[in-house]
Amino acid sequence: MRTFLRAWAILGLIGLSRASEPVDVLTPRSLGAAFEEEEILRVLAPNKTDTTKNYTFVELISSLGNYTVDTEKDIWSVGRPEVHHTNPHYEAFSEEIDFEARKLLQILPAYDPGAGRVSAECKRHSDIFHEELSKFTLWALKMYDATAKVPSGLLSGNVNQFGDFDECVGVEGKDGIRGQYCLAYLKLDVDQSRPDLKYLHRLLHSHYAFRSNLTDEGHRVPRFSTINWAVCTPASCTTEDVKNSLQHTIEKYTAQTGFKITLRVEKNMCQVKKELVLPKATIAVSLLIATVFILTLVAVYYDHYELPASELLLSFSLKRNVRKLTSLERPQGDIASLHAIRFFNSIMLIVSHKSMAMFYDPYINRTYMTEILGKSWTVIARAASLYTDPFIMLSGLLTAYSFVGRLKRTGSLDVKREYFSRLLRIVPTLGALVLFCTHVLPYLSSGPQWNLVVNHHADICKKTWWRNFLFIHNYFGFENMCLTHTHHVGIDMQLFLVSPLMVLLLYKRPKIGALVLAMVASVSTILRFYAMYSRHLSNYIYFGTSIRELFDTANYSYTLPSHRLTVYIIGIFTGYLLRNLPKDFKMSSATLYTGWTVSTMLVVVTFAWSSRMGLIDYAYNPIDAAIYNAFAPIGWCIFFLWVIVTHHTSNSSGFLNRLLSWRGFLVTTRLSYAIYLTQFPIFFFNVGRTRAAMQFEVVGSTMNLKEILWIVIMSVILTLLFDTPFQNLKNYLLRKPVQKNAEAKSLKAE
Repeated sequence: MRTFLRAWAILGLIGLSRASEPVDVLTPRSLGAAFEEEEILRVLAPNKTDTTKNYTFVELISSLGNYTVDTEKDIWSVGRPEVHHTNPHYEAFSEEIDFEARKLLQILPAYDPGAGRVSAECKRHSDIFHEELSKFTLWALKMYDATAKVPSGLLSGNVNQFGDFDECVGVEGKDGIRGQYCLAYLKLDVDQSRPDLKYLHRLLHSHYAFRSNLTDEGHRVPRFSTINWAVCTPASCTTEDVKNSLQHTIEKYTAQTGFKITLRVEKNMCQVKKELVLPKATIAVSLLIATVFILTLVAVYYDHYELPASELLLSFSLKRNVRKLTSLERPQGDIASLHAIRFFNSIMLIVSHKSMAMFYDPYINRTYMTEILGKSWTVIARAASLYTDPFIMLSGLLTAYSFVGRLKRTGSLDVKREYFSRLLRIVPTLGALVLFCTHVLPYLSSGPQWNLVVNHHADICKKTWWRNFLFIHNYFGFENMCLTHTHHVGIDMQLFLVSPLMVLLLYKRPKIGALVLAMVASVSTILRFYAMYSRHLSNYIYFGTSIRELFDTANYSYTLPSHRLTVYIIGIFTGYLLRNLPKDFKMSSATLYTGWTVSTMLVVVTFAWSSRMGLIDYAYNPIDAAIYNAFAPIGWCIFFLWVIVTHHTSNSSGFLNRLLSWRGFLVTTRLSYAIYLTQFPIFFFNVGRTRAAMQFEVVGSTMNLKEILWIVIMSVILTLLFDTPFQNLKNYLLRKPVQKNAEAKSLKAE
């Protein structure tokens, strides 16, 4: 009976809603008689546009029963709630919900995906969204909730609003509506005649640590001065729809003000929830990595039980490689201090590279972060380029030290053998990283910036990976490189290719060779100076540096081997010197005092010169930038060369001598190549999956211990699975011909 009365009330409301039209009314006389099914259908017929969908009386009551509110049922239970395309409580509390929805949307208006010039399907789904939002339907509330709102702390730099990524892409609504998460880029400009607005603009943009445009590539260097703003729209809305609706909405609020906002919405920054379908390439790479891992287990089994096996198989023995990685035994002819210097510069590189990755994150106190970075002492992180120069210098030193030693023993240099040895040393580990970052890493997570910093890199690698293995990728533009941080590998290989010529010239014609190399180093220094001065670039990141300027600096100087030759040649000179100086060579007190004073002063001047370039109020001067780019690498590397020479010839003592001789640095040296390769993928992995703003802390944010631990773990895995096994293979393959030649000579003598 209760259901019947509810049905009667609904029929009455339908009649009232069509009061302007002639309707049939059930008279009191008809109420006293029994209802006939045909009579009810006759009354309801004018209210239906499609007569084929008329209900029988039984069907009518049954359909109305589907809208009965079950107050005992809790759809808000923890876990996955029951999906409702409309609010099941709306009919029972329509007045209350209408009032509450009206008040809420007056305070916080909903973003309208259908505003402006949008497609018909986007407009239709937008209308459904607004209709259900006014009823407080859960899926519509989630879309509304997931869209970014104006926050507090804007003047503290809290301008990047990521909304709620997971809530948005998880929306499944009425009429097949699915949530689409779009991270739009907004550029805020102000009336330059308004000093009050200019100061607010400066705070909003955190003192312009970087200046960027909407058209700048953002996958390698963050678009710092653009605002990231998340909106949740129906998936039927195209990128152009989202741009038009956002532009329409923004113009309503900025019209006739001193603010102007332009925006950009990229297709790859609009994401929907996808079914995980792994491409064949991803499966193949995963199987390859799994095969290598299984190979290490098989090898360790043969190695542990001392079963007869090929040396090629035993090269992958995990037991043997762990022992080799953790060994504290110094190899013959080892230069002990090199390991400490490599470790120190590796740590500084991690800190510097992390500071670059931090600029992607939406810190709620970003303005404070940039003010801290504007202090003079933060030069230790801002002078990132300096920490790569010692690695180039050490490469030249070790190359010359090795080549001269071989020339003294055999009188000749097998160049083909040296090239083959270098390829086996570099390519397998690099190849494993490229394959992993291109085909596996993109499927390991998701997030607001995932497509920008992970998938975009992978897409570049799919097209240009071959350049990395020809070691020419540093010539195609910093923004177009596959794994841009591997440009150092290309530079090192190109310098190594010409190193036999330089070493042979210096060995066979010392005076002429020294003169020629000095001239080449001088030309390289001049090129670095000229590139910065003539193009108004800077290799030091100062406040207001533009993204385009950073890319041009890399393309016209930083990634070119001709501009890095100076420190490489200094390393070659040092390697040659160490091979000719006796280990018991004693320096006079005056020489030691002068050497330490000059080398220390070079470091002080280098950092003092650059520290003032990092101040917030620094005005760019091309002379400053040119001097820094030309001479800072020389001053920094000379200090370490002095440390190496004094320690190798036993002219250093005390605490420094014990520190440089610590055998633990041998382990870090074996991991250094893998650490260099893995740090940026891990930084970008965390950037890509970051979903909310964080609080910046000087130590906690810069030295993220969890992140550093993952870098070490992944470096150990990469070293044990690829680096060390292929070094074992290299030693086996290169030793085998030597053994055969020795046996042949022995037989001939007999």
